[in-house]
Amino acid sequence: MTQAAAVPLPPLDVMAAGQGLRGTAETAAAAERAGFDGLWLTEGGRTAFGAATAAALATSTLTVGTGIAVAFARSPMIAAAAARELQEATGGRFILGLGTQVRAHVERRYSAAFDHPGPRLREYVESVRAIWRAFRGEERLRYQGEFYKFTLMTPEWSPGPVDLPDPEIYLAGVNPWMLRMIGEVGDGLHVHPLHSVRYLDEVVRPELAAGAARADRDPADIALVVPVMTATGETDEEVDRERDKLRMRLAFYGSTPGYAKVFETHGWDDLQPRLNRLFAAKDSAGMGEAITDEVLDALTVSAPWGGLAGALADRYRGKADRLVAYSAVGTWKSPEVVERWAQVAADWRKLG
Repeated sequence: MTQAAAVPLPPLDVMAAGQGLRGTAETAAAAERAGFDGLWLTEGGRTAFGAATAAALATSTLTVGTGIAVAFARSPMIAAAAARELQEATGGRFILGLGTQVRAHVERRYSAAFDHPGPRLREYVESVRAIWRAFRGEERLRYQGEFYKFTLMTPEWSPGPVDLPDPEIYLAGVNPWMLRMIGEVGDGLHVHPLHSVRYLDEVVRPELAAGAARADRDPADIALVVPVMTATGETDEEVDRERDKLRMRLAFYGSTPGYAKVFETHGWDDLQPRLNRLFAAKDSAGMGEAITDEVLDALTVSAPWGGLAGALADRYRGKADRLVAYSAVGTWKSPEVVERWAQVAADWRKLG
């Protein structure tokens, strides 16, 4: 066995969004049958906690997590109570994933406060944990922060203790300040699907480690959840069609200034401003052309079905603590494709 192969592979998860409660329950059950280890539920037109509840009740072994729930759209008390219920419903299989979203959505779609998002999210995590301690009866609820204050918890409004550990809290972050904060207070990091292994090595891990050092924590205790975009198929032509779809997805993500650091890590300093200009001009063809094969191959994984697990293992062994097949559920258009993904999961276990 080679030294690389001696490093165990992480759990292989999938991600889903916007399916409704019955659809999410069916997807969760299918993911469990297919041999995936976890399911992450995003928040958009559907609520992440509702979807997580449907997944929790439809499965018995699958890790279920919000990936992510929009923190500032709801009080930490609501998030703490929902997470506590989901931890109980799953028997300890739930992970609370939180993120800030962007200012426009938080302020104009949710009518919530967004100022100082990093410090605000730190307090959010601290207050959720304080609320959990109050639920368990370990201490009176006395959280006093700049953004959140919680000082009332009567027995009638507490679900009481449960014989399970508190859920872990994973946070989404991209910029260095947020990564350092996650290194201080988070149990894990939700990496954005627009990333490269080089970005993980040169930006994400050093910033997490810097934050962990400030809190006297071991950075190895902070899990990296890494969604990866994949292009696969039976033939080269099918793989190429999927690659073209990924070019457009990368171009759309890359037009956002917040993700410029990923490109800059590779020396593509002009790519994000260029994508932003093309997006403003509604030049979708130009956006796709801007994502060259070099960019595409650095940020996504392409392989035929039979080689996909191996290609993922070659890139992410030792680099992720949970790997998420970001493209999987979106391609589940037929039982045959689900079976293909089940074989990828089986191949992944063999390689592990």
